[in-house]
Order: sequence, then C-alpha cells, then structure tokens
Amino acid sequence: EAEVEAEVRLLLQEAQESIEAARSYRRELEQRLRGLHQAREQIRESATLTRDVLEQHFNDLKGTLKKLLDERLMSLLQEVDAIEQDSIKPLDECQKLIEHGVSTADELLREGESAVHGDVGPQNEKLCSFTKKALHIQLDSLPEVPSLVDVPCLSAQLDDCLLTILKNQIFSHGTVASRPPVQLEEFVEKPGGILVRWCKVDDDFLPQDYRLQYRKGTASHFEDVYVGSETEFIVLHIDPNVDYQFRVCARGDGRQEWSPWSIPQTGRTTLVPHEWTTGLEGYSLSSRRNIALRNDSQSCGVLYSKAPTYVCGQTLTFRQTVGQPDRRDSLGVCVEQQNGFDSLQRDKAVCISTNGAVFVNGKEMTNQLPAVTSGSTVTFDMEVVQLGPSSSEGGNFKLRVTISSNNREVVFDWVLDQCCVSLYFGCSFSYPGWKVLVF
Repeated sequence: EAEVEAEVRLLLQEAQESIEAARSYRRELEQRLRGLHQAREQIRESATLTRDVLEQHFNDLKGTLKKLLDERLMSLLQEVDAIEQDSIKPLDECQKLIEHGVSTADELLREGESAVHGDVGPQNEKLCSFTKKALHIQLDSLPEVPSLVDVPCLSAQLDDCLLTILKNQIFSHGTVASRPPVQLEEFVEKPGGILVRWCKVDDDFLPQDYRLQYRKGTASHFEDVYVGSETEFIVLHIDPNVDYQFRVCARGDGRQEWSPWSIPQTGRTTLVPHEWTTGLEGYSLSSRRNIALRNDSQSCGVLYSKAPTYVCGQTLTFRQTVGQPDRRDSLGVCVEQQNGFDSLQRDKAVCISTNGAVFVNGKEMTNQLPAVTSGSTVTFDMEVVQLGPSSSEGGNFKLRVTISSNNREVVFDWVLDQCCVSLYFGCSFSYPGWKVLVF
C-alpha cells in the first residue's frame, strides 16, 4: 500500500507540474498573441498615418505647383502686354504724323485749285500765297514707315524638357520605409533624469544629425530635447516614478528633411534628483536646486547636497561655468557634512580643485587632472571593493574612485573606517561667478 501511495503521490506531483507547465505555456502563448495583435495594430496604424501624410503632402504640392504655374503665366502675359504697348506706341505716333500730313495736303490742294481757277485779278495774289505755302510745307519730306522685318513679331518659346524634368523629379520624389533608420536602444536611470541611447538600424543610412523628443505621459505633445550628432543624451528635470515617452529621428548627410520617427518607447527613473542644500549665504540656487551660483557674499564655506543621494555604482556629474580660481576651491563627495570647513580638502572626502589637483582625505595626489574649464564636466564614479569576508565591519572598507575631467581620468582606492555606499556631494569656491549644475 505504501508503494502504491508513493506512486500515486508521484503521479499527482507530475500531473500538478504538467498542469503548471500547461498554464505557463498558455500564458506565454497569450502573451505572444498580444504581441502579434500589437504588431498588427502598429502596422495598420502606421500604414494609415503614412497614407494620410502622403495624400496631404501631394495635395499641398498640387496646390503649390498650380499657384507657381499661374504666377509664371501671369508674368509672361504681362511681359507680352509690355512689349505690345512699347512696340505700338511709335507706330501710333507715326500714324498721327501721317494723318496730319494728309490733312495738310488736302487743305493745300483745295487752296491750289482755288488759286488756279480763280479770277485774273485776285488770281496772282492767291497763286503767290499758295506757292509760298507749298514751299514752306516741304512736300518732298515724307515720314519713315518701318518695314515688317523691323517690327516686333511676338512669340512664346516653351521648352518641353520642363515636363521631362518634372516627371523625373516627381517619379523619384518621396520614399516609403518599412521601418525608421534609427531606433531607441537603452534607458539608464539617473537622479532626476534619464540617459537615453539610440542606434542606427539601417546600414545604408548615413546620419548627420539626430533629433530626440520626449513628453510626460501620453497626454502632452512631444517637444525637442536634443539635436546633434551624439547617439546619447541625458534628459534632466525628470520627475521620479513617472512614465515619459521618447522618440528619435535622424537627418541624412547633406539632406534637409528629417527621417521618420522611431517607435515611441517609455522610460522612467526611480532615483530622486540631486539637490543642493538651501540656506548657505554664499550661494544662490535655481528653482529646482540642482544649480548653485557663488554670489558676491563674503561668506565662505562648503555647499553640501541636501541628502546623501549619491550611491556607489552611479555616475555623479558636475558641469560648471568658471569664475576666478583659487587653490582651495573644490568639487567632490564626502561621507558626512562637516561645518566649519571652507573646502572639501579634508578628511573623509575626495575632491578635485579647480586647478586640477586631486585630494583624498585632505592629501594632494601626485596625479593631476586638467584645470576645470567653462562648460566642461567633472564626473565621479565609485564602486565598492570587497576586502576579506566582512569588509563592512569597519577599518577596511574601500571604494574604487574614478574622477574624470576634460578627457582625462585618475583612478585610486579610497579607504574608509566605515561602510558607506551613500555619500554627500559638495563644492566650495572662494570667488563669485562660479556656477555648478549637478546631475
């Protein structure tokens, strides 16, 4: 009986496993059916949108082309009117001159006939007057009438090659692509931001510039956030735990028009944004408190972050506008806030001075980075280095630190006496004009 019960239990277990496998298999099939449905909807929606875009574009072209042709026709007709008027005007003047001559000749004929057939007494007087008048009129002077070969003969020269050019241009105008040449590739969470990466998926496409857009949720309109030649960009001012939609397109080398948009994808960050702490007299903060400006106050001190929001494994970035440098200036991270110091060049802190010197626990390293310049970035990357089975118990906790500035970097190990994976960041400047964005 025990063997039978064991066999039954085994069969029940196998049956239960088969049932679970069938359920899992059904779930996978249903998921694939949903994927097929989404793919079909994407094809149909994109095809409908493409038809609408093509029809609208070619209707616009028709209207523009008709307008241009009408304007050209009107210009040519006006040119014909101008030539006609300019050519007829001298002929009209010549006609008036001839008609005046005919009238004068008629009048002279009447006077001559009257003088010839008149009485003998007054006849001599009329003949003398007629003869003088005839000599004065210069009957041998005739106006010049242009020959037909000298008169304009208007015609229109219409080259049929325009139709050939238009035909070739129209037949090659526009293309239909089955997929955009660039697609979004990766979203990386940043404190208060998202690092967006994209890539080219069409080997024949030669990109010159990229254009990245985003929108909050799905209700708002897309807006430009980056245009340039890079294939990644950190989008800042992102609210944590909120979905944002992104899309990217590209402009081919030597082209003016943008390619079709990539398929919109959703990204989000769960990391709260880095913020400077408020209330330090020597610094003014932006509304989001991620930008600090060293003001004209004589007060000195270190401006710390609001909380220890820098976590090992992330990249902390400072981007600055420079002012007058001082050897005590500092940008860096620390274990805890310590008031009473005018620089991070102290114990339990690592930092870089604005002249490029690197300090670890207040001691200057031999290796040095380039001086901080306006618009450049300084980045801190840290990872925990395990020493022994329990490095977090004190005394031997080590962080591997990489500080980068102006395409150069230094790497060193920072030994601490306590486990610390969340750190404060801070800055200090002796003179006004320095402005630091942290992200």
